[in-house]
Amino acid sequence: MYALLFRLVLARFDPEFAHHAGMAVVRVLGAPPFSWIARPLTRPEPRDEVRALGLVFPSPFGIAAGFDKNAVGVRGLSALGFGHVEVGTITAIPQPGNPKPRLFRLIPDRAVVNRMGFNNAGAEAAEKRLWKLRRRRPAAVIGVNIGKSRVVAVEDATADYVASAVRLAPLADYLAINVSSPNTPGLRGLQAVETLAPLLRAVKAAAGATPLLVKIAPDLPDDEVAAIAELAVEEGLDGLIATNTTISREGLITDPAKVAAAGEGGLSGAPLKERSLAVLRIVRAAVPADFCVISVGGVETGAEVRERLDAGATLVQGYTAFLYRGPFWARQIRAGLHAR
Repeated sequence: MYALLFRLVLARFDPEFAHHAGMAVVRVLGAPPFSWIARPLTRPEPRDEVRALGLVFPSPFGIAAGFDKNAVGVRGLSALGFGHVEVGTITAIPQPGNPKPRLFRLIPDRAVVNRMGFNNAGAEAAEKRLWKLRRRRPAAVIGVNIGKSRVVAVEDATADYVASAVRLAPLADYLAINVSSPNTPGLRGLQAVETLAPLLRAVKAAAGATPLLVKIAPDLPDDEVAAIAELAVEEGLDGLIATNTTISREGLITDPAKVAAAGEGGLSGAPLKERSLAVLRIVRAAVPADFCVISVGGVETGAEVRERLDAGATLVQGYTAFLYRGPFWARQIRAGLHAR
């Protein structure tokens, strides 16, 4: 039913408009009485629980950063059955993001190109929303993903990340450092080990007892992936998220003219599956067994989530397939996991 609705109606709308419309529905589903109806249909079972980062996740499957940039849909996403919600990316300074249009569907590839540019209302606004969420906790674990403000020079990035961490870490179940988006100039350069080490150290000190993870790009060479994973362990981080979107356009079946028209930005969705899985295996081989590894990129079905778990993922996230699968995607994932 949803696939037909998407093809006949939703695919005709501008992708960013459709996302905002979908988020409005998600927010409604997070409020009574709608949450009372949705939750029994989507609630994970006790056997789905995962213990990681000193937390209990209701299920291994969560929604990746980028979907709920401003922590406004956490209750609704929890009601739809996601075991955790990673909000953001949030920057210390509010910013509008890149000029529109900045979100493009590649439907034949079940993919999306985005160059959103960390559009968000800033850490102070997120802090207020997270305080409200803490009063009546949703079932889902809440992660907070932080990034560099665009107006801040790369050489001043550490202080910028620390400013966000000081505000948001006390309200987060875990904190994720995003140094891997392709849509903020100079950001990916922070993944160089010599640059990343002092950044991780400073943010960890600011985060206090809140578990800290770092999110990396899929486009790094294998040896750099392993080096960052080893660095995360050495610096006392609690986990690593692999991976962000890719700048590659290899292997796409969408009309090349349409791909070219979409322009620069991060590609997410099914084309990322193979590389994301490969990076997961590299990371898992480089870190201790109890180190949390969250795998994200190209996941759409319960079988694919199971493949990530079998490959060593502690938790799995998705985002792009939500656009193609619809509001009961997390429920479909759970059914697929149990079908095994």
